[in-house]
Amino acid sequence: MIARVPGDVALHLEVEGEGAVPLVLMHGFGGSARNWRPQLRALKDTFRVAAFDVRGHARSEAPSGAAEYRPERFVADVCRVLDFLGVARAVVGGLSMGAGIAARFAAAHPERTAGLVLAALPPGAKGGSRQRNWAFEFAGALDRDGTAVAGARFAWGPESGLDERAGKLVQLGFAEHAAHALAHTLRELLAVQPDAESLGRMLAPLDVPTLLLVGDRDPVSLGPIRQLAVALETAELVVVPGAGHAVNLEARDAVSTALRTFASRLASAR
Repeated sequence: MIARVPGDVALHLEVEGEGAVPLVLMHGFGGSARNWRPQLRALKDTFRVAAFDVRGHARSEAPSGAAEYRPERFVADVCRVLDFLGVARAVVGGLSMGAGIAARFAAAHPERTAGLVLAALPPGAKGGSRQRNWAFEFAGALDRDGTAVAGARFAWGPESGLDERAGKLVQLGFAEHAAHALAHTLRELLAVQPDAESLGRMLAPLDVPTLLLVGDRDPVSLGPIRQLAVALETAELVVVPGAGHAVNLEARDAVSTALRTFASRLASAR
């Protein structure tokens, strides 16, 4: 099913399956729901799997105001997607930026979070961190030069911090997004992404079942994910051999298997 979630910002939604366990997935910065299609196809026989383009990306609307891209707006969008699907609780997860949104959602709405999947978590933007500086510099380049030039420097080039395979995957869909929306997302969301230590403090008291996924060749997220795994003692950590930052695309079968095992365990515990 392909649908349009109504509201202040219309969202493009893709849903597969009719299973009892709803699973909602969000993509990384510069991506789209298409990035999760391998998992939607692989899991549709068992679960109800949904993925959506977050605000400002791909086929979802891209409001003009910077305030429309603050963290609480992305969290509210997840609530709207769950309401549209008619579910009170779901397993919520994402890749990179999407993982950061999912973590914020779980902290704000533990009563609606049946489980949490954090794949390739961003390193966080505490103080003068590399991610914070990268976010502001990238946003400035988008304002000046547009998506093609800025993307070549920051999104898939040497300064992106991504491995070559992940960079090529980002490049494929980058031109689909509005420059102003990407710049606002960088400044308002990614530049204030909590680091692993802060996320651990946010999530540990909630006792939400959590799956942590990361590729063993991911220079951006391997450290933060391992740090978060220590903070969340009951979380399951899966390190995927040979995969980089875009782990859900680079190791499709391994990620689908990990998601199936995790969601099946949650279903059996209900």
